Amino acid sequence: MVDTPPAIEVTTRIKARPEVVFRYLVDPNLYVRWQGINAELDPQPSGRYRVEVQPGGFASGRFVTVDPPRRVVFTWGWEGDPNVPPGSSTVEVTLEADADETILRLRHSGLPSAPAIEQHANGWHHYLGRLAIAGSGADPGPDPQLDR
Repeated sequence: MVDTPPAIEVTTRIKARPEVVFRYLVDPNLYVRWQGINAELDPQPSGRYRVEVQPGGFASGRFVTVDPPRRVVFTWGWEGDPNVPPGSSTVEVTLEADADETILRLRHSGLPSAPAIEQHANGWHHYLGRLAIAGSGADPGPDPQLDR
């Protein structure tokens, strides 16, 4: 039996309806309000997912599932990184309405090692905090993670 590395699972609550939050996952102009400085998103099965998370640092893959406003699945990896190459892992985001808010659950699976899992877990916690602010209509401000 092969040991599979654990998946990252992060849950956050956003003060907006799923219809609003969903747009922050698929609209490049809204996406960069919470993660990255540039995004090329084609939200349809096999469509391009490419985000310049930091200057010169691109996460890329393909959309697998786009089910508005409930679920988005895309592959993920880093251009130029042999350990986590583009499309080598999978990110699934589900949105559940709770009154006028959204419970967002992110699951990132397929990362190869404990260091990669820890790095990505820290990143997702950081960026989903920013999404919670942006999705509620506020400005999360400059991203302190950016190497500028």
